[in-house]
Amino acid sequence: MKARLSASLLALMLMLGVAGTALAVKPDEMLADPALEARARALSEGLRCMVCQNQSIDESDADLARDLRILVRQRLVAGDTDKQVMDYVVSRYGEFVLLKPRFDLRNALLWGTPVLLLLAGGVFIVLSTRSRRLPAPAALSAEEQAALDKMLGD
Repeated sequence: MKARLSASLLALMLMLGVAGTALAVKPDEMLADPALEARARALSEGLRCMVCQNQSIDESDADLARDLRILVRQRLVAGDTDKQVMDYVVSRYGEFVLLKPRFDLRNALLWGTPVLLLLAGGVFIVLSTRSRRLPAPAALSAEEQAALDKMLGD
């Protein structure tokens, strides 16, 4: 009985989770051609809602997300490839609209700079501790040893 209730609750939660993301795309936005609609959905999953910022435009109910979904579908109907659609959206809204940023030199510098700074800091610490080491004291000469003994009263 308890296992059956747990399974039912899990199934209900899964259905609600799937329904929540499916509700964002309205029926009037959908394309009649299933292949184009599938491409539009795939592209929409990679585009960030500029209002929500942590959701794809497929998951968001914001007006801007709706406008972006319609824009993607218009570009697909016009005959653009997936890359052309993404390039067009990025040219209008910037790279921030991509949920997964493209790899380029600027992004590599952005992600690599903290690592480089940590390495530079480590090298600086190692070099500065090496230069601060005191040299080993030189042995006393016979005269110095005699003067020391005299002061100590030996």
